[in-house]
Parts: sequence; C-alpha cells; structure tokens
Amino acid sequence: MSGSTLARRQTRNHARYKGRNDVNIVPMLDIFTILLFFLIFTAVFSRTHIVELNLPAQSSEPLKLPEGLVLEVVVRKGGLEVQDKNTGFLQGMPVTEQGYDFDGLTAYLSRVKARYPELKTATVLLEQDIPYDTIVATMDAVRSFEGTLDGKPARGELFP
Repeated sequence: MSGSTLARRQTRNHARYKGRNDVNIVPMLDIFTILLFFLIFTAVFSRTHIVELNLPAQSSEPLKLPEGLVLEVVVRKGGLEVQDKNTGFLQGMPVTEQGYDFDGLTAYLSRVKARYPELKTATVLLEQDIPYDTIVATMDAVRSFEGTLDGKPARGELFP
C-alpha cells in the first residue's frame, strides 16, 4: 500500500477543495451589519419631529426689516437686543423685575420669521459674565416657539 490511511484521507480532502479560492465574506457582512445598525440608530435621533404652525401675527403693523437680513440676538446685562448685522439695532427688550423677556423675544422673532420664512439662522452674541442659564434660555427662545394647534400645545421652529 502506498501510505497510511491518514495520508489518503488528506489527499482526498485536498483534492475535493482544489481550485476553490473563494473569499470569505462573513467578516465583511458582520461589519456591514454593525454599521447598518449604527446608521439607523443615529439617523433616528438626529431628526426631531417638528409641527409647522401658522399662528396669526402678534401685531397688525408690518415690521420694518432690511433686505438681506442677517439676524443677531445680543444678550446684555441690561436686556436683550435684536439686530441686523449689516444695519444695526432692530428691537430691544429690557430686563424687568421678573428677568429677561424671553416671551417678548420669541414673539418678535416669530414676526420676523413670518416676514422671512426662508431664513434659518440667527447668531446669539453675549456680553461677559452672562449666566449659563440665561444663555440656554435665550437659545431656546431663538430656536423655537410654543403655541396651540387645535387646542393642543404645539411647538414650531424659528431659527434652529
């Protein structure tokens, strides 16, 4: 006999797989599966639900806003100021006994948004030593407004 049974078995198994040089795609599929789950979960959290509201304007008089408005909200110790980067001061809201007038700021910015619906950006500028809570409240007032839609509370987008 030529060789042992182990040698014949190895020769037979090698002959069976001769010419099969396939690429093992299992590790690649594992990576794509993990990547797919990662992309799905991050996509869900990056898009928030926004309800579009068309609320009536707070005032009947039209705003006198310049063309090509670049909106800035300045937080000072004495109050809030809304201004255009190119032309300057537009509206001021002084500090009251209750604090900053964020409701007045939101109302004014909603009127600006009604005039410029395509405008999506507003810059928040700060004086030194403004408390962090005031900064966050200002950003919330600039970002969105709350109202009612069909008797239910709803939130709309101003300048995200």
